[in-house]
Amino acid sequence: MVYGCSTSSCGTIARADSGKTMRVDFYQLSRDPAEAVVPLLARATINAGEKLLVVSADASQRKRISEGLWSQIPDSFLAHGHAGEGAEARQPILLSDAPEPANEAGFLLLADGLWRDEAAGFDRVFLLFGDAELEGARECWRMLDEQEGTERHFWKQEGGKWREMG
Repeated sequence: MVYGCSTSSCGTIARADSGKTMRVDFYQLSRDPAEAVVPLLARATINAGEKLLVVSADASQRKRISEGLWSQIPDSFLAHGHAGEGAEARQPILLSDAPEPANEAGFLLLADGLWRDEAAGFDRVFLLFGDAELEGARECWRMLDEQEGTERHFWKQEGGKWREMG
C-alpha cells in the first residue's frame, strides 16, 4: 500500500525480523531535488557494502534519478539497473516503482516521499520528502515513534550540507 502516511492509514509496522532494529532516515529536501540527493545516498550505501532499492511511482523521476546515478558525482558513476529489465539480482542499485527487492537490497530509498508498508522488510529506509509531502512525513515520524524496533533520524539541508536535527 502506498500513502503519504497518516496514523490511520499506516497501521502497525510488522518487522520481518522482529529482533532487528530498522533505521529510518527522514530527509527534508529544501534545496536539492531527490534526483540530486539519491546519488549521494546511493554512493554511501555502496561504500557501506550494502545494496539499495530506489522506489518512485513516478517513471520520469526514476529516469532523472538514473541519469543522476551516471553523471551526478564527478569522475564516477554508480552502476544500476531497472526492475523488469532483467539481471535485477546482480544490480547493486535497483530502480523500481515497487518496494520489491529483486536485488536482495537491505536498504530502501523512497524517492517520491511516499511511505509504503513493505518498508518494514528492510534494515534501513531513506524517506526523501519536500514541502508537498511534509505533513505525511510528520505523520510517519509520529507513527514510527510508536513502533518497537524502529530507530528514527531526521536530516535537513542547511547551506548545502546535511545536518541531523533529530
